[in-house]
Parts: sequence; structure tokens; C-alpha cells
Amino acid sequence: MAPKYNRKKQAQSKADSKGNSKLIYIIIGVLAIVVIIAGVYFIGGFGSSKEPVTPTPTPNPTPATENTKVLLETSMGEITIQLFDDKPVTTQNFLKLVALGKYDNTVFHRVLKDFMIQGGVLNKKGELIDASWPTINDEIGSNNHNYKYTIAMAKTNETNSATTSFFINTVDNSEMVYDNGNRFDDIYTAFGKVIKGQDVVDAISKVPVTTNNGEKSQPTQTVTLISAKIIS
Repeated sequence: MAPKYNRKKQAQSKADSKGNSKLIYIIIGVLAIVVIIAGVYFIGGFGSSKEPVTPTPTPNPTPATENTKVLLETSMGEITIQLFDDKPVTTQNFLKLVALGKYDNTVFHRVLKDFMIQGGVLNKKGELIDASWPTINDEIGSNNHNYKYTIAMAKTNETNSATTSFFINTVDNSEMVYDNGNRFDDIYTAFGKVIKGQDVVDAISKVPVTTNNGEKSQPTQTVTLISAKIIS
């Protein structure tokens, strides 16, 4: 016998089917929203479990004042330099080199007892500390004097050619005049003075030297500038 057609039961079945379909659509929609939120959370980064990477800032020392001091720790003792506030280009260049650690573990490569001691060029391996360091402008004026124990920037024969090399005058060189008539003070920018450790400067100036490129100025013992630090 063929089954009888039951209209009431069929209508109820259709209603149940529509209800189930609606529920399924709702569940699918909720799952889609959850997947989208999870993707933003883990990929987008606002809820990322990874720590944000903070770039290391480049040291940016404050301008020098009469109270700005730099401590040079050498293998023969400590030297404290007080910077002048009227040579902003030169002092800022020096402070940046100090802040970046460019002078750490370098050597005094040139020593002339009755003239000066020079460093800021070579490391202990005999390599240039930074051949690409930019040149700076000279700051020469009526108040520029290379008195004994002042620190100045070394340079080539060209104007505005100082980079990293510095020297400390071991005698009063302010009145020195070259054969071509140029005065020492008109060439080399003095930007600070030794206020402590003059005896260390004197000791370095007396180390034994040998001839190098026709000049008896190359130390036969290594005099190391262990570190340079801004102390105030």
C-alpha cells in the first residue's frame, strides 16, 4: 500500500527545515566573525604577543658649555678636559666622537716632547678609526690660542679639513710662526684645556720615540686612550 500524503506533517517539516537553515546561517556568520577577529589579532598586531622593537637612538650630546668636561682614561693615567663654549662646531664634533665611542681603545700615535701629543687617528691595530668621518669648519678668531695644555683639532694643510684627530699642546705654541708666515693660532682650532692630569700629559710626552717619515715622533711603547667619557 502506498503511503498516504499528510499535508500537515509536510508543512511542519518545512517549517523545521527553515528554522534549522536559519540557525546554520547564524552559526556560520558567528564563526566568520571570530575568524576575522582572530586574523586581525594575530596578524595585524594590535594584540600581538611579540614585543615591539625599539630602535637604538644615536647619541646626541648637548652643546658644550664652560662646565662640559671629558675624561680621557689613558694607559698612563687620567686626563680631564674642560671644553670652551665659544667653539660650538669643534666641541660638538668632539663630543659626538666621544659619545659614539670612536676614541675608545685608540692610541697616541705621534709624540713630540716640546710640541704636542697627538691621537684620535689609529686604533690599537694601527687601523684608521673612521676614514669616512666628515670634515668640519675651522673656528679661528682673535680668541684662538694654543697655550700649553690646550686641546686642538689636527688637520691637513687645507682649511676646514679637521675630522677626528686631536692634539694636546705640551708647550705654549701660540706664538709659533711657520716659514710661510702663518701663525699656529691661525690654523689650528683650540677648543678646550686640560684642568686635571697635566702630569699625565707630561708623562706621555716623554715616552721614547723613533723616526717615522723623517720625524722622530713615533712612540716605541703603546700609549692607549682606553676610553673617553663625557662627565658633566
